[in-house]
Amino acid sequence: MSVHDWFLDNTKMDGMLDQWWLIPVSIAAALILVWLALAVTLWLVKPDAVGIADMLRLLPDVLRLLKRLASDPQLPRRIRVVVGGMLIFLASPIDLIPDFIPVLGYADDVIITALVLRWVTRTAGPHALAAHWPGTPDGLAALRRLCGLSESV
Repeated sequence: MSVHDWFLDNTKMDGMLDQWWLIPVSIAAALILVWLALAVTLWLVKPDAVGIADMLRLLPDVLRLLKRLASDPQLPRRIRVVVGGMLIFLASPIDLIPDFIPVLGYADDVIITALVLRWVTRTAGPHALAAHWPGTPDGLAALRRLCGLSESV
């Protein structure tokens, strides 16, 4: 008996080959569980102070703000890279939660954008957000509430 034959006999590989489908099914189940955990997390941390209508009104100004932040040579390179990545994420058709799911579909984009802008403000200072904001002062105040930042600049 060769080593190969002995290994096959002692490890019962014949039975394992019949159940090859368990691996992709297990991976798919794990991915679904991770997706559900992310969906629940996004639902729980969505900001309550700003409504969906406020978020949608801010969208064009936030996109211009992200573009301005990404192209500002005075900001540190890591901020520009993260903001540029955020723009790519927003333009990408791939989402954590598909956009056709009511409320949650767009909530993931809003929450991730708010987290990035909060990080930018904490890293570069509140003046960076205010200096590049293309909208009204009320819009900036709503954005600051959405990002969980203080109202004062």
